[in-house]
Amino acid sequence: MAEVSIVSRVRINEDVLFQELQGEAVLLNLKTGVYFGLDTVGTRIWQLLGEHGVLSEVVQEMLREYDVKEQSCSEDVVALVLRMEEHGIVAVVDDSPH
Repeated sequence: MAEVSIVSRVRINEDVLFQELQGEAVLLNLKTGVYFGLDTVGTRIWQLLGEHGVLSEVVQEMLREYDVKEQSCSEDVVALVLRMEEHGIVAVVDDSPH
């Protein structure tokens, strides 16, 4: 597992289905059968991951949309991505030059 930080780039795994219902979401990893539930804030983070991929950009958008401190937001986004990575929902992409 790659180290996750605010500058990490994240890719949503192809085997994951997303279903939103009344602002909340359920993710299903078709390969593993693992379900992962998200509240409204987690659902918004998921949507932003799909749009941006880079955690720092997700955090900046969340700061524009929510009344939250940057440190707290960054920690929460990284923690959520770590949990999703553990369940095979997302993968952290290594963008470093080889």
